[in-house]
Amino acid sequence: MKNKTIATWLTFWTGPLGLHRFYLYGFSDMLGWLLPIPTALGFYGLERVQQLGQDDTLSWLLIPLLGFTLAGCALNAIVYGLTSVEKWNGKFNPQNEALNPAGSTHWGTVIGIAVALLLAIFSMVRQIRSICASRVINPASAAGCCISCKRRFSCCRS
Repeated sequence: MKNKTIATWLTFWTGPLGLHRFYLYGFSDMLGWLLPIPTALGFYGLERVQQLGQDDTLSWLLIPLLGFTLAGCALNAIVYGLTSVEKWNGKFNPQNEALNPAGSTHWGTVIGIAVALLLAIFSMVRQIRSICASRVINPASAAGCCISCKRRFSCCRS
């Protein structure tokens, strides 16, 4: 019997490693085995920045993989937490009745949804800021405008 609260917290804490997929779908789930790859590449990008500095182009291509994986897993935790009892039990507990308590929402689920939402928002804002900051015309200028849009954004100021 798959518990919605456990799945929400597993997705939040161990989502980039794919452990929530193993909990829900078993060890034959291919996405569960593939999720650690972009996570590891993102951590490798962070390591390259620490070793080679911020001028390393490859690291700036790899780091967003970690951010998008974290944000995707946080959004997935939100989806799991907000799934109705009937849908949850129909998909993950088909052998039990539709209103089985394993698919119900508890305070632990609600707190997991709120924490996942905060992480998703923080991760996406950081990704947008890093993308926008990489397109600054002149970081020392007062304008701080993006090359692509020629507009002034607070995220473009260095």
